[in-house]
Amino acid sequence: MNDNKNTILKVQNLYKIYGKNAEEALLLKKEGSDKNTIYKKTRTTVALFDVSLDIKEGEIFVIIGMSGSGKSTLVRCFNLLNKPSRGEIFFKGKDINKLSEQQLLTYRRDKISMVFQNFGLMSHRNVLENVEYGLEIKGMGREERRKKSMEMISMVGLDGYEHEPINSLSGGMKQRVGLARALANDPEVLLMDEPFSALDPLVKKNMQFELLQIQKKLNKTIVFITHDIDEAFKLGDRIAIMKDGEVIQVETPEEMSSNPANEYVKQFIDSADKTQVISVKNVMSIPNSIIKYTDSSRMAMNTMKNNKVSSAYVVDHMMRFKGIVGIDDVLRAEREGLKIADILMTEVKITYEDVLLTDIIDLAANTPFPIAVLDRHDKSLMGIVSKADVLSSIN
Repeated sequence: MNDNKNTILKVQNLYKIYGKNAEEALLLKKEGSDKNTIYKKTRTTVALFDVSLDIKEGEIFVIIGMSGSGKSTLVRCFNLLNKPSRGEIFFKGKDINKLSEQQLLTYRRDKISMVFQNFGLMSHRNVLENVEYGLEIKGMGREERRKKSMEMISMVGLDGYEHEPINSLSGGMKQRVGLARALANDPEVLLMDEPFSALDPLVKKNMQFELLQIQKKLNKTIVFITHDIDEAFKLGDRIAIMKDGEVIQVETPEEMSSNPANEYVKQFIDSADKTQVISVKNVMSIPNSIIKYTDSSRMAMNTMKNNKVSSAYVVDHMMRFKGIVGIDDVLRAEREGLKIADILMTEVKITYEDVLLTDIIDLAANTPFPIAVLDRHDKSLMGIVSKADVLSSIN
């Protein structure tokens, strides 16, 4: 993700409180009481507590937390389905709390759309009629809205189903209809509240893939709620972890895996498949044994001996990777007067710093040497990653 992207949604010191004893509840919260304790004492729920964050144009921003963490409450503040008790929400610099009734209606129709967990479809309408509903409300002409809706139906993979009744569709297909309907309005921000949680694992995986493919084409700003850490890591450019109405940490999946803010975050993400988000640069090491392409076999032999290894990584004078030599070949070169170039193994496995570990698991398992990590631009040797490095990151 490009950090230079503009902020499209900004939240500052946001609170949402249900109940009459707000001040007492907030005081208990500041003293460290948890949500349930506060409610038992005050009959007041602190659903959001001093939330501040920003969401950038074109990113998939995932909000994750356990049930009751405040994630759905927060997202419903973005379109004012929930009215904040305190704090500000800005859309492209404009405070949406100050929008007039008509401006708010326009904002909801044109700028921001929502995809619900329970689909929110109308059973008396077929697929096409559901998808074009928002455009119909806007007053778009029949021919134009049908064309636009058919484009979205095709994009979500429902070609040929446009005239099917909603009740005849599977859960995954219904969710595709809901997504197509939201996209048909061409919103700048798409809010998705646990949209795939009711789907079986295989359909869920397919929908995650479809969403990423659609995002490549449309480059929408997507705010995605989930309680599934693997889903968050797979989809999110950045992730916000919430607990008891507070945002605990906002970071990229990779940075969060490497540097959790506290023990709660660490425990939350411990069950995640970290190979899906950790890249080679996080686990690679510097090879002990490096020799120059022009070095003698004697130099290579001494380097291996001094470092107690049986192979060496060969580079040129610009540190560009040339290959690997093994101790047996070096000994043969010394006996026969051969050069390093004569014994160099060039058909060896390489990778790059930004490659995810999940993409090199098979590679690491089936190579006799640690994989050479190269710079993508000049092919210089940056480090090595061993089978043990990869396996230790999985656990």
